[in-house]
Amino acid sequence: MKNNHEIKKYSGSKILVTGGAGFVGCNLAGQLAELGADVTIVDDLFTGELKNIENIPIKDFIKGDVRDERLMKKIIGKFEFIFHLAARNIIVSTKNPLEDYSVNIGGTLNLLLQLKKSKNLYRFLYTSSVSIYGNTRYIPINEDDSYNLLSPYAVSKLGGESYTKVFYENYDMPTVVVRYSNVYGISQNASNPYCGVISKIIEKIKNDQRPLIHGDGEQTRDFSYVKDTVDATLLAGISDKSVGEVYNIGTGVETSINSLVALINQLYHKDISPEYIDRRDIDNIRRRVVNIEKVRRALKWIPRYTLKHGLSETIEWYNSL
Repeated sequence: MKNNHEIKKYSGSKILVTGGAGFVGCNLAGQLAELGADVTIVDDLFTGELKNIENIPIKDFIKGDVRDERLMKKIIGKFEFIFHLAARNIIVSTKNPLEDYSVNIGGTLNLLLQLKKSKNLYRFLYTSSVSIYGNTRYIPINEDDSYNLLSPYAVSKLGGESYTKVFYENYDMPTVVVRYSNVYGISQNASNPYCGVISKIIEKIKNDQRPLIHGDGEQTRDFSYVKDTVDATLLAGISDKSVGEVYNIGTGVETSINSLVALINQLYHKDISPEYIDRRDIDNIRRRVVNIEKVRRALKWIPRYTLKHGLSETIEWYNSL
């Protein structure tokens, strides 16, 4: 990362990562621990897994729920940085919108309320999703483009964003929002039923099976390698310029699912054709690619990994399992 001098400021800081046993959370916690931060993870292990953090030198792991007022009130005031990743993901949200609302909006509000009187807080970083944009009229998608909410998950992530912004505006809380775009990479295990599409395709092709594609495969996404996502998150969490801001975190590169399958085949030196099946309720976004100019200008961040490079590292990790 070019901005090493910035993120070195995390050394010695007391940091809470909610959802830290999940895919992105464990990568973020690992990087923070490597920087010398004093990291505590809170995770209810709904989708997170203890094996993701067993080799990370964190200070403490608490099995708990961000909706638990008593627990949050007890622990949250001592932390200088809160990285809030705990959430129900899009698959769960569609099956159980009430649970989605309770965790993604209620849990976020609970954290913010408990932090109102904190004297130690330097930054509260909320991880949102580009799902809030839905199908847009123009691409690439800018942070100030209109929202087109097409899933309970999109509604709840925007709700969490909105509370985060309100606490900045009304209570002068130092908050920042990052919107993730289709993150993939190391620790996104295909055995987890809530994992993303890349891990599922890799698992199939690795085992000489046809990957399942919902729809015609021409739908596009902006796939972001987890190491890049973590780098951007760390910069947003430490920079004075980011307070009160919202940033898209992606690559600015649009890739179809068919192209993705072809590239994974190429990396495995195989030629396995996908099997096309019916679309799901959550497969309602046709094209997605985000504009990352704002984060580039403000935080001097650009992704270091091409899709091919990120997939190569991811496949290397899968092959080592």
